[in-house]
Amino acid sequence: MSALEKKTVTPSGSARAAGPILEARDVSLSFGSVRALQDVSVTVGAGEITALVGDNGAGKSTLVRCFSGVHKPQSGEVLLDGAPVSFGTPEAARGAGIETVHQNLALVEDLTVWQNLFLNRELTRFGMLDRRRMRAEAQKMVSTLAVNVPEVTSRVRRLSGGQRQAVSICRAAGFSSRLVIMDEPTAALGVQETARVEELILRLRDEGHAVLLISHNFDQVMRLSQQVWVMRAGRCVAGRRTDATTGQEIVGLITGAIAA
Repeated sequence: MSALEKKTVTPSGSARAAGPILEARDVSLSFGSVRALQDVSVTVGAGEITALVGDNGAGKSTLVRCFSGVHKPQSGEVLLDGAPVSFGTPEAARGAGIETVHQNLALVEDLTVWQNLFLNRELTRFGMLDRRRMRAEAQKMVSTLAVNVPEVTSRVRRLSGGQRQAVSICRAAGFSSRLVIMDEPTAALGVQETARVEELILRLRDEGHAVLLISHNFDQVMRLSQQVWVMRAGRCVAGRRTDATTGQEIVGLITGAIAA
């Protein structure tokens, strides 16, 4: 690793408020001749919102898939609470407390809110589905986290974009998750629904969840996050504490106009 690479993987700015819950150390991954990730090192602080930014194709989603059990790094390591982990499946990552809200939300439109919340996590009693308990638990999850979701018996296809996003976030946060990864959670939403989803993200942080946020909205990144990591061409080129940088600097780091 060059001197520049060694420098850029170290966050600059004010001191971190909490230790890392998740860490990538020199993670690399290729698909054939395409080098998707190269020696990427980032940390996600416990009880913080960490932003991952960069142009399309910078490697953000690939790195997140390494965290969530979709891909396995070919070199380097991922650590959870300081211990190396290797997730063979997304279910294994969820079992360790890492939940991901994908951009497509992965909701089943013909199912109700409570059925989506407990999809592949169904509760049973005496060998049969315990529908009453699942509806009751779903109502608790929704009323605790989301302010704009209708009755849990409503079918998802009748929900607005913001309500669907809230359901997906509730599902991620409602099962003892320690880290919630969100990929462009407000990309297709209007101003009011974006504000509601951002309130929900802040609430997750305030309740002790770590949040890893992928976003192209730099205003949103500056409003919500405490730490920003900048990806470019498969590398992590810089890390900044949000209160010690500006949106203009982040844009410059993404484009390469500003040296890390």
